[in-house]
Amino acid sequence: MKTVDTCGQKHYSPLIPAVIALCEAPKGERLEIVMNDANAFNDLKEYLAEQGIGFREIYDGEHMTVEFNK
Repeated sequence: MKTVDTCGQKHYSPLIPAVIALCEAPKGERLEIVMNDANAFNDLKEYLAEQGIGFREIYDGEHMTVEFNK
């Protein structure tokens, strides 16, 4: 499983490393995207749903995680 932690990202949107990881992952790879930006988290979930990619949401205090297979 590849983990991408975008917490504390200040220079650009946390969606950028998340989408890059999604694009670069080979088919079947399991990805875990960790965020602390609720707006970006919701945008990522919406994008995955639009692409027909099932995912699991995990909430742990300030951190939100989406796990899915590409």
